Amino acid sequence: MKTKLMGLSGLCLIITACNSETNKDSITLNYPTTKKADSVNTYFDTEVKDPYRWLEDDMSEETAEWVKEENAVTFNYLEKIPFRQQLEDRLKQIWNYEKITAPRKEGDFYYYSKNNGLQNQYVVYRKDAEGIEEVFLDPNKFSDDGTTSLSGMSFTNSGKLVAYSISEGGSDWRKIIIMDAVKKEIIEDTIVDAKFSGVSWKGEEGLYYSSYDKPEGSQLSAKTDQHKLYYHKLGTPQSEDKVVFGGTPEEKHRYVRGYVTNDDRYLVITASISTTGNKLFIKDLTQENAPLITIVGDTDSDTSILENVGSKLYILTNLDAPNKKIVTVDAADPSPENWVDFIPETENVLLPSKGGGYFFTEYMVDAISKVYQYDYDGNKIREIELPGAGSAGSINGKKEDTELYYSFTNYHNPGSIYTYDPETGTSAVYYTPDIDFNSEDYVSEQVFYNSKDGTKVPMIITYKKGIERNGMNPTILYGYGGFNISLTPSFSTAMAVWMEQGGIYAVPNLRGGGEYGQEWHIAGTKMQKQNVFDDFIAAGEYLIKENYTNPEHLAIRGGSNGGLLVGATMTQRPDLMKVALPAVGVMDMLRYHTFTAGAGWAYDYGTAEDSKEMFEYLKGYSPVHNVKAGTVYPATLVTTGDHDDRVVPAHSFKFAAELQEKQAGDNPVLIRIETNAGHGAGTPVSKTIEQYADIFGFTFYNMGYTELPNKAVLNKLKG
Repeated sequence: MKTKLMGLSGLCLIITACNSETNKDSITLNYPTTKKADSVNTYFDTEVKDPYRWLEDDMSEETAEWVKEENAVTFNYLEKIPFRQQLEDRLKQIWNYEKITAPRKEGDFYYYSKNNGLQNQYVVYRKDAEGIEEVFLDPNKFSDDGTTSLSGMSFTNSGKLVAYSISEGGSDWRKIIIMDAVKKEIIEDTIVDAKFSGVSWKGEEGLYYSSYDKPEGSQLSAKTDQHKLYYHKLGTPQSEDKVVFGGTPEEKHRYVRGYVTNDDRYLVITASISTTGNKLFIKDLTQENAPLITIVGDTDSDTSILENVGSKLYILTNLDAPNKKIVTVDAADPSPENWVDFIPETENVLLPSKGGGYFFTEYMVDAISKVYQYDYDGNKIREIELPGAGSAGSINGKKEDTELYYSFTNYHNPGSIYTYDPETGTSAVYYTPDIDFNSEDYVSEQVFYNSKDGTKVPMIITYKKGIERNGMNPTILYGYGGFNISLTPSFSTAMAVWMEQGGIYAVPNLRGGGEYGQEWHIAGTKMQKQNVFDDFIAAGEYLIKENYTNPEHLAIRGGSNGGLLVGATMTQRPDLMKVALPAVGVMDMLRYHTFTAGAGWAYDYGTAEDSKEMFEYLKGYSPVHNVKAGTVYPATLVTTGDHDDRVVPAHSFKFAAELQEKQAGDNPVLIRIETNAGHGAGTPVSKTIEQYADIFGFTFYNMGYTELPNKAVLNKLKG
């Protein structure tokens, strides 16, 4: 057993700087012994040792015992942090406010979700025409511990039937339950084993959903790469469901989705081999034995059907338009050479929606929303006046709706819901949360800094007004940088607690994301992935240079692809930060594509089998392969879930084992493994609060704090 002493010797100078009057006892860490095996992979005549490969076996008792022992060490440490319970109490207090979603009309009812504050899962309610409210679905009753969540609902056009999907223990595998929505009665056997699937009705006869063949071995980690679209006819067993698309050995598609247009006329099918780019097909459901017509036959663009009016299709695409545009074409001959620009590409990224007989185009201008309204002839009606600088949720609704809804939020304002009249262009507040947090006391500023190669990168920094730039402020730098995903301003109840304590929250818009369109995304992929890490490192250097913080008070955080970001950054620049918080990260870049649907991430990452050059590039930044003995790494809290079947927990297991073996100095390396939890979606509120209490407690403690900085909040707790 290895012993690391987390004591005053490593922290006394920091504690003195914090002017803390409270002494703390040392916390002794006895890491479990993690055995090493003689596993070796060979890539292009290069042997790569993989001593912790055995941790990939999530079905073995040996792995389960390792998880148990690591959690025992981790929770023993976290429970001894003197203010951890105060953080949990404050998180519970601030979290305990009513939250609702915008209503949507289905049949004779308005449906919406509501959480009274600390419920583990949102409850679905509905109101009739007279405003009488009733519970429609309560996911808190799906399981005793709140770990079974509602992951989607799809109604027929009449609103008489609904299909809803559930996730158990955070898994991406779903069950689909079909119900008479009016009577609230289940009418079919449960459809099982759907994955990465929407649900779309064909009239009231049946529905389309997607799934993979069940893999051999572990359902949580075995590779799944042959996605299929199925049709389920009501009144028949699932065993008779027909494959509509996919499943041919000569052409594998990892992601297949089918949906029916609102008028029930067309079935639209998208098929992808990776997370970027798709083929697009359409089938006329009003004609018997109608052929499947190809609109786009390759995966060089992201293209989808946004709307149709009869046979006129409105298509969203980035084909020859990196920032996206909307085109129109007739369904009889829909190939790209017949497309006509409807809303042309601009210098900003387009995110469209529709409702009330209009299109709404949201543009990201340096990650800030601007929204315009267009009619079905392509005429611009108006710009919608938003409440401020931040993120507007999509204005969605049915064509016949006369009142629409949208949300608005930023990093220091909780999300409010607004009604919108599409005829007059007027907005009104529908719902504002009553939260114990004064947004007026906080400010967000957007800055632009230069990355290593001179690229200008935006970052939004949020903090309490009047904060002193003394280089000593506890700061969390959060990033993602991948898969064309954009980080736009949004409120986090947890981060509100961090900022209450004088913490700064900084979010840069790294390359690899979608904030500036396809070119920005591609600039952070494959052999250009290092740009993402350079952007993140430069963000940390900017915060230090401008005296927001210093290396002893900087923490870096990210999840999934953002977990990879943290792992790569801390192994390349361990001197930059005091704390590293990688969550559910992709840490083994040589083997990520061998688990579950990981091969679908190859557009962003490339794989070790692609070429010798790609293998060497991946190995050069892969976190698991770049932990070096004798290096002082930051205090690290790795977090993952034992049921994560998207980024399997073996990534985090192997990274933690490498760090625990090779860490020099006193900074702790812990791994917190949530049981009966997945990649994050549907996590019960109670578990989320516990996780943040641990994360913030670990961060403050390892920055040298022995008590929380903001005593006014503590007095509020006592009161």
